[in-house]
Amino acid sequence: MKLELRGISKAFGSFYANKDIDLVVDDAEIHCLLGENGAGKSTLMNVLYGLYQPTEGQILLDGKPVEFNGPGDAMAAGIGMVHQHFMLIPVFTVAENIALGAEATKAAGVLDLQVTRKKIREISDRYGFDVDPDALVEDLPVGVQQRVEIIKALVRDAKVLILDEPTAVLTPQETDELLEIMRQLKANGTSIVFISHKLREVRAVSDVITVIRRGQVIDSVGAETSTTELANLMVGRAVELNLNKEPATPGAARFQVRELSVVNELGATTLDAVSFDIHEGEILAVAGVQGNGQTELTEAILGTQPVAAGSISLDGTELVGKSVKQVLRSGLGFVPEDRSVHGLVSQFTIEENLVLDLYDRPPFAKGISMNLGEVKKNATKQIADFDVRTDNQLNPASSLSGGNQQKVVMARELSRDLKLFIASQPTRGVDVGSIEFLHRRIVAERDKGTPVMIVSTELDEVMELADRIAVLYKGRVNGIVPGNTSREVLGLMMAGVSAEEAFAQADFATSANEPVEAQPVPLETTEPTDTQEGEAQ
Repeated sequence: MKLELRGISKAFGSFYANKDIDLVVDDAEIHCLLGENGAGKSTLMNVLYGLYQPTEGQILLDGKPVEFNGPGDAMAAGIGMVHQHFMLIPVFTVAENIALGAEATKAAGVLDLQVTRKKIREISDRYGFDVDPDALVEDLPVGVQQRVEIIKALVRDAKVLILDEPTAVLTPQETDELLEIMRQLKANGTSIVFISHKLREVRAVSDVITVIRRGQVIDSVGAETSTTELANLMVGRAVELNLNKEPATPGAARFQVRELSVVNELGATTLDAVSFDIHEGEILAVAGVQGNGQTELTEAILGTQPVAAGSISLDGTELVGKSVKQVLRSGLGFVPEDRSVHGLVSQFTIEENLVLDLYDRPPFAKGISMNLGEVKKNATKQIADFDVRTDNQLNPASSLSGGNQQKVVMARELSRDLKLFIASQPTRGVDVGSIEFLHRRIVAERDKGTPVMIVSTELDEVMELADRIAVLYKGRVNGIVPGNTSREVLGLMMAGVSAEEAFAQADFATSANEPVEAQPVPLETTEPTDTQEGEAQ
């Protein structure tokens, strides 16, 4: 089926999320929509899927104009969509989820799941999905849940399949499996619209890549286009993709977490006896698929998450039991994973947001009053140092783009002397150019001797920044390995394979003439051993 979008625009009030977009997806083609978060990719696909009505323009299938008043119309026309956040009911079986909304029935309207089970097995066998129709969705790994979503679209005879950021919650191995599934679907005649901002994956599987920036099509190119060229198209200027940093020279272990456990309000253990150290002058990156305890770990350190057991100490000072203000005043710089909710007060000015945790201390305070002159001078300096794009520092923080909001948070946290710096998802929703800049600032803080902890679900970011990597799996540290550990090993560890077994599997798959990249580092006690220091470097 050939899909064509002509002059599609989508406005929300006076703001255009999409403007005059033309797009052609040929039969049995993998067509990637590439762009940073907020570029308008998902909005465009929600228009195509009937979730939004276009302000202007038309959609054509095999040359015939169509109108969709909802997803049901799109599915009936042969368009299926797998959303970034899966639309599955955890307590239902695979068959029940797939039958939902298109139930096969026997006489007297009795549900006939056997028909659905048969279709699931046929599709699963055809593509090697290995999906049990009677398995509960809540018991399935994330990668298998995604296959269930794809089967749900194929059962409804989707000829065009939209995949919205499909690798966001997958391990590297699951990502490779998904890319192979996409190739098989293409070979069987399915057209795929692949929404992503990950250059490596886009180049690996796409036939055509259409770059969208600020709601408009910039260019359509082939998969042979280099990652540098694609990045330049996404951002609109030349971008340095590789971070050149000197090897770490770690000193003493200044930040220590010991046997840390967190139990949520439902009584489930979300962190289970987590232990690690961060040394002076090194970056420890915490890797893992989203939902494996990363949020609970950072919140427990900050003091917003109650600790069930264990210890958190910075330069010998115990942090468990302290208030958030006390923790910050102990020397912690903290960048939360959701800047708009926990990092900024959107209606406050940029100036005010740059002193949120310092407004009541000199030089920004005079007794019980704020020193507005110093606040203004500080904002002028930080905006210049961190290249925050704004025409007026008295504008509210909400007026800034996502990348510039992140720069404000980073500027505030890095503008004072720190004993520890923690950044959770430091470049989420940030364009490639801003990523380059923020990564350099994080490394600069490390080079000052500050212990740094980065929490990221972006494996490329982890591998770019880390001197050592701690992998979280189901609330436990599954191993701590050097920063140059291979993507394959990290992916296995993120899926629950022990560090030792992951290295063994990688070693087995490597030819006898090629050395394994690194060996696992055991959990530390309090001071680094000579071996650990050498490996970290």
